[in-house]
Amino acid sequence: MPTETGPDHTAVRTALWRALHLRADAPPHVIEDEVGLRLAEPDADGADTADGWRARPDMDVEATRRTRASIVARARFVEDLVLAAAGRGADQYLVLGAGLDTFAQRRAADAVAAGLRVFEADRPGAVAWKRRRLTELGYGVPGWLTLVPVDFEGDWWGQLVAAGFDPSRPAVVASAGVTMYLTEDAVAATFRRIARLAPGSTLVTTFLRPIEDVEPDQREQLRVAQRGARAAGTPFLSFYAPERMAALAREAGFRDTRHVPAEELADSYFADRTDGLRPSRGEEILVART
Repeated sequence: MPTETGPDHTAVRTALWRALHLRADAPPHVIEDEVGLRLAEPDADGADTADGWRARPDMDVEATRRTRASIVARARFVEDLVLAAAGRGADQYLVLGAGLDTFAQRRAADAVAAGLRVFEADRPGAVAWKRRRLTELGYGVPGWLTLVPVDFEGDWWGQLVAAGFDPSRPAVVASAGVTMYLTEDAVAATFRRIARLAPGSTLVTTFLRPIEDVEPDQREQLRVAQRGARAAGTPFLSFYAPERMAALAREAGFRDTRHVPAEELADSYFADRTDGLRPSRGEEILVART
């Protein structure tokens, strides 16, 4: 049995930002997700109040406005894309580096109706921890959800296939908040693997833009995140201009690529807001199809 190590700090922070969106931002909410907060149980160590996690410096409501807007926007975009792809015949959804992803818990009815098999791949210790927490909270692990412990430094693709993932069937593969921790060679190798999936498959991935491409008022926030990642032992290794990220996907064998800029996410999910909440272009999205 793998030793439980729990989710990494970035997975927890992402889940808390999604919960903070519900608690600090006015409706309409881009996504409604407090399941990750329940999984993480950030105040279980005896905090004075049930919302003690909100006192964390990285949960400052004003300082993180654009960052959490980006987090909820990318989550909503990915989920919309998955369900649209399912309507076109894709019947597998693979989440790489799943962390505290909660699609399977919140969108169970949609997944079942679409006939989706959902695969969540992560480190063995993180998978063991999440399986336990899902059971404790009453969600369980239904038959259409497979939690796959993988060694991303080893034959992780073989481990996925052994767990039931079928490369010959159309799939959506999501890799959100991952590429910045990988070298460009590792990103290219992952792209090549996914590009060999069945026709009709889709990769949706996020990437960090170089600091000089980010809005001036957001550059210090990115530098803080960069320092925090380095201190935690998970430094940011890669930044990409959109053109470079698209080129990597085309070189890997994808037939079609599309850059989804922050402005498009703002138009799709924030257009009617009156509070000025908008995503930053620090992290953007690439969609690539086989």
